[in-house]
Amino acid sequence: MSDKGPIIFLQPLIAPQPIAINLLPHGRILPYCGSLPHTVCKQRQRNPDYSDKCSDCSKFRENSSNWNKECLCSVNFTLKEDILGDVFMYYGLQNFYQNHRRYMISRSDAQLLGRNVNIQRSYCAPFTTYKNGTPMAPCGAIANSMFNDTIDLFYNRNSSVIQVPLLKTGNSWWTDKNVKFRNPESYNLSSAFAGTARPPYWQKPVYLLDEGDERNTGYVNDDFIIWMRVSAFATFRNLYRRVRRIRHFADGLPAGNYTFRISYNFPVSKFKGRKHVILSTVVWSGGSNPFLGIAYVVSGTAATLAGFVITAIHLKLRKKKTYFQRQ
Repeated sequence: MSDKGPIIFLQPLIAPQPIAINLLPHGRILPYCGSLPHTVCKQRQRNPDYSDKCSDCSKFRENSSNWNKECLCSVNFTLKEDILGDVFMYYGLQNFYQNHRRYMISRSDAQLLGRNVNIQRSYCAPFTTYKNGTPMAPCGAIANSMFNDTIDLFYNRNSSVIQVPLLKTGNSWWTDKNVKFRNPESYNLSSAFAGTARPPYWQKPVYLLDEGDERNTGYVNDDFIIWMRVSAFATFRNLYRRVRRIRHFADGLPAGNYTFRISYNFPVSKFKGRKHVILSTVVWSGGSNPFLGIAYVVSGTAATLAGFVITAIHLKLRKKKTYFQRQ
């Protein structure tokens, strides 16, 4: 009670009619939205698995004494149809869990911005410093486990073998490349990273990730930046290269016989993982990823079923008065 009279509280009642009216249309629309990108926009894709074909190299890499020795393997495959347009090359990993909490935070964002920081106070442990006190650059479990296979693509045309030109820059997000990752300021990168050492599983220091392009080495290397954006699932793929559309490949990849030549550096047998390479195009809805479409279809089906159930219960009980209606 107030000076101006009684205060009236309005408590909306949840009625079955509006709930069913909202659920049923959503149940019809969502499955259509989920299936539209897959029916209208058909993508070309090829994804050969090279885990078994490179098993000898995998065993070779499990011996840590071979860390500085090269192991090569090849995977042959055939494109029965042309892949027209922009063609993207991805590497895919299975059974690699990047979503573990301690793994996801094992990095130093301040270090990746090129700042001189004490990484002992970061979440990078145990990949912070060596026993002699030398700091790791970059530190952390994410950087230490970076995918480092080298993959080249060759086109077997008649009796000649043509290497497919691939673009290794311009593959990461602009904000990552220009905002979140920066190299330390110095007159050259080797001096900028003086006093640091590569992570234990790396074959070269960070400032030599791309010796042919100083704008794509160090912390701003595209392959490194893409790897540092961790996946939410154990099976995932990351963009590796784009086909440069020149000469024989001006329109994309022509049908024919191809070969992946792989310098094998990333063993997966210890955690029962698998590796594959994906060649794919993209459309207006993005790359080939069925998760969103499946989520729409499942949500729409659930909404439709819930709408029918609520409607059936309402029709059956509409003539009966409940306890709340008698009040």
